[in-house]
Amino acid sequence: MQNNKQKELSENGFTIFPSIYSSDEIRKITDFIAKIDTTKSTVRKSVDLFAIRQFLKDNSEISKLVFTKNFKSIFQGFAGNDFFVVKSIYFDKPQNSNWYVPYHQDLTISVDRKIELKGFNYWTVKQNQFAVQPPLQILENIVTIRIHLDETNENNGALRVIPKYSTGHDLI
Repeated sequence: MQNNKQKELSENGFTIFPSIYSSDEIRKITDFIAKIDTTKSTVRKSVDLFAIRQFLKDNSEISKLVFTKNFKSIFQGFAGNDFFVVKSIYFDKPQNSNWYVPYHQDLTISVDRKIELKGFNYWTVKQNQFAVQPPLQILENIVTIRIHLDETNENNGALRVIPKYSTGHDLI
């Protein structure tokens, strides 16, 4: 299966892995999220949105729930053992409040400080976190992982991907 998924990722720019987590693992993740302190500056909570920037950085205890043995086994098949997280965001967008987002590419990575380096452009700061667009050779080695904790399919999913139009790679 891994070779087919690697081929699909290479050819289309994305691939989908259904059912990476058990029902119990999903429950543990959602229970943890429900207990997060929503007064932190990295949390945005309103009637129609719940978002957490720097999700893994500010909630490091959840890493053991997200990076399960099964998850790591699948991901290491694509990235090997020498990988690290460059950005993590949690979104809960209820059906009634979902908003239109035009097609785009997320081209920035989060960094701990601003250092002027050739090829690193378009600096921003969100919730005291620097972000920058790295050179293309770095973007081409980034794999985006999107984890859906609810029942999501091609008709109700929050993401549409344009095949073969990806700078990096997406594991969905």
